[in-house]
Amino acid sequence: MIFCYDGSWNGLLSVIFESFRLQTHATKIVPTEVFQPGLFEAPITIATDEGHAKRVLKGVEKKCGKNGVDLIYQCFLSELPEIEIKIYHFVRTAMSATENVLHNYRDETVLALHKIKKMIGREVHRMHAFVRFQETKDGMLVALINPDFNVLPLSGKHFVDRYPALHWLIYDTKRHYGWHYDQHQSRFITLTERQHEYLAADLLTDSETDYQALWQSYFKKTDIPERRNMKLHLQHVPKRYWKFLVEKWEG
Repeated sequence: MIFCYDGSWNGLLSVIFESFRLQTHATKIVPTEVFQPGLFEAPITIATDEGHAKRVLKGVEKKCGKNGVDLIYQCFLSELPEIEIKIYHFVRTAMSATENVLHNYRDETVLALHKIKKMIGREVHRMHAFVRFQETKDGMLVALINPDFNVLPLSGKHFVDRYPALHWLIYDTKRHYGWHYDQHQSRFITLTERQHEYLAADLLTDSETDYQALWQSYFKKTDIPERRNMKLHLQHVPKRYWKFLVEKWEG
């Protein structure tokens, strides 16, 4: 059975709930907007129901604890192909088992999800290390990101705890939403216009552009070409993040 959903976390959980209710097995679960029907495929579209989603999470937590819920949520944020069906199989396995399957690495699905969670953890760590804020003329600090995985929901609290007295926005230019903190509360926002990967210079304060130039100059002056180890450097700072690092900009 093929199920379509709205692409949200609660939407996926609603699909899992319906598969149990209908006593059928899902062979494919895909967001409606990306589904491409085959000649003999007739998918069932499931509406998101937060009540049903909560019941699924409650069942997973009962069987696998909060770590089980955390595992499938982080894996969902990976946005990897067929991640929905992997999460679905994990939930079905957990529900039918007589003991906690969270660390049953002999199960291919369980092992695969733990590997994905490690990948997510590395990406979150890189976001903590590579986010660069820029001060705009309206007094807000803005950082643009474009991570491989949708890790902003897992990263925001770190910056709230680290910069509680500042007004800032971290915006994912790939997924077109951001985490905004106004010194009192934080929330997810979307912009009416799609944000490019760079902030326009006329949006920044003069002191911000001065600091950027100073930092770039310092970075170049302290560089020792003879001691460069690009292989090691790329392991710690992958090239796909360079466009968000001030010290890597040409200027």
